Amino acid sequence: MATKTCYYEILNVERSSTKQQIDRAYRKLAIKYHPDTNKNEDAVERFKEATEAYEVLSDQNKRARYDQYGHAGVEGSTHQYGDVEDIFEAFGDLFGGGFGDFFGGGRRGGGRRRVRPGADIRCDVTLTLEEAARGCHKDIAFRRRVACETCSGSGAAPGSEPVTCTTCGGQGQVIQSAGILRVQTTCPTCQGAGKQISQPCGDCRGSGLQNEKAELNVEIPAGVDDGMRVRLQGEGEPSPDGGPPGDCYCFISVKPHELFKRDGKHLILQLPISYPQAALGSEIEVPTLNGPHQLTVPAGTQSGDVFTVRGQGIIDHRSGRNGDLLVQVFIEVPKKLNADQEKLLRQLADLDHEAVLPERTSFLDKLRHFFDPEPESQSETK
Repeated sequence: MATKTCYYEILNVERSSTKQQIDRAYRKLAIKYHPDTNKNEDAVERFKEATEAYEVLSDQNKRARYDQYGHAGVEGSTHQYGDVEDIFEAFGDLFGGGFGDFFGGGRRGGGRRRVRPGADIRCDVTLTLEEAARGCHKDIAFRRRVACETCSGSGAAPGSEPVTCTTCGGQGQVIQSAGILRVQTTCPTCQGAGKQISQPCGDCRGSGLQNEKAELNVEIPAGVDDGMRVRLQGEGEPSPDGGPPGDCYCFISVKPHELFKRDGKHLILQLPISYPQAALGSEIEVPTLNGPHQLTVPAGTQSGDVFTVRGQGIIDHRSGRNGDLLVQVFIEVPKKLNADQEKLLRQLADLDHEAVLPERTSFLDKLRHFFDPEPESQSETK
């Protein structure tokens, strides 16, 4: 299996580079390796390689995972582009619009007008820790714009039709010349539609869209974490020129749990135990997301010790393996004692005073010498 090249090396940027520096580096490589100007056999592959690196390093979350885990942290999270035109569909805005046309008409069909996808929309989904760990179905509701029923999405009033744009002649693109360079950009008059509306629809005011409340039942996969997104393909807004609809992105928010704290795929449980349980050892029933589990606390356990319960964490959506439950114990000191408890503890204190542990003896000796160093000095003078 070939080793993948470091994304920072591909773009020739430092790990501390800003988003703007990464954008500039990618634009430079895109111009260098565009197959319309670079006829080397490996130009397309180098172009795709630079795009994959840019897709990761330009995204804050993907870049953080890559910095921590390398290529394994972003495996499966990058798109597979069939050709150069797919890349321009994804990153065309980075080049100020019409970048593909700068190299010869954009799509391989020549002067065909680019079809734009519809706008993406956002929906917020709140989950409990149990729902995030196991996966679930959630009913969501959100607002989006859909084709106007009155004008069927044309934007023109009933009985009228959009007319051909006089600026671009219906092409949706205009050509600007600067010396020997000819740059094709979106028509400023019709915004790329190729048509103008002479009589706007009264209901949508010529936009061709109206608001709609959408309600969906969404499947949330197991293992999602706070801040992740679930993509609902095709559930966004319609394209303004006959292209595919946009997507709806469900942003996940996980509510804090009363018992567990989450650390990636692991869960942390802070468990109080008594002094006798820590000193003598005990069998304690601890909670997990899958029910109670019997935990053995060995004799001599110290406050802060951590015990691992394998496989009782949260599934990792990348590897499919479960994390662990980390049980951190701390010795709980009672605030009130009954008479019998106080009597027993005083007896224990007396016994402890007669049979002091070595570590404590050392500390008490140091404490005694700190406050009363005179006996030692007198022994030295004799």
